[in-house]
Amino acid sequence: MTSGGTRVRKLTARSAVLSALLGAHPAEASAAGILTLATKLGFGQSAVRVALTRLVAAGDLDRSDGMYTLSARLIDRQRRQDFALHYHASAWDGSWRLAVVTTGAEDSTDRAALRTALRAAKFGEVREGVWGRPNNVSTTVRADARERLTLFRAVPEGDAVDLVSEVFAPTEWAKAAEELVTMLREASVMVERFEIAAAIVRHILDDPLLPAEVLPAHWPGHDIRQAYEAFRIELTTLAEEILTATR
Repeated sequence: MTSGGTRVRKLTARSAVLSALLGAHPAEASAAGILTLATKLGFGQSAVRVALTRLVAAGDLDRSDGMYTLSARLIDRQRRQDFALHYHASAWDGSWRLAVVTTGAEDSTDRAALRTALRAAKFGEVREGVWGRPNNVSTTVRADARERLTLFRAVPEGDAVDLVSEVFAPTEWAKAAEELVTMLREASVMVERFEIAAAIVRHILDDPLLPAEVLPAHWPGHDIRQAYEAFRIELTTLAEEILTATR
């Protein structure tokens, strides 16, 4: 199932467990709670047990005293997810933050890691080695990536809307967001809604969080967050009842 460029992935036991814990605060649950919740989503207990074993082995979950918690790496993802869902933007003065790569990469893996870190901090690639974003949101570049960068603040001479369109392609993001919102509204089966909601979270994580001055008309950023929040309340209520009762 696809929406624009955003793929709605088939729900697996692994993705169900991770999605539930990423949406939970605190991000922990007992084995019994996870099994009960996953069963309600249509998974067999054996599949869930295998998924839990593999998640621990892969370093995605930590297990202690019968409780499963997100690993430090996924706690960082949860923080980024929470920030993207409930970010605070400042008034924009027209300036941009620039990140210029001043220390070269050792190999393609290193280059890919730097690009991932910059995208996670909501920067877009202006040209090779030069990344930027409007200075309306406070984001932090991961420490290991920050050591390889020199940061500047600047005001582009050209049209800001054109630059944003070139660097971030907001129209494409908006089109996919609108399609995902429609899909969630039309879905009635819980598993399908869960799959679409997971795709919505991934899409929101890719929102460049641009100022209103450079956004296309009818920007769906609020709508997609509102649609996800309604589903999150529905799912979280169910999950918290199960996970709390089985802790």
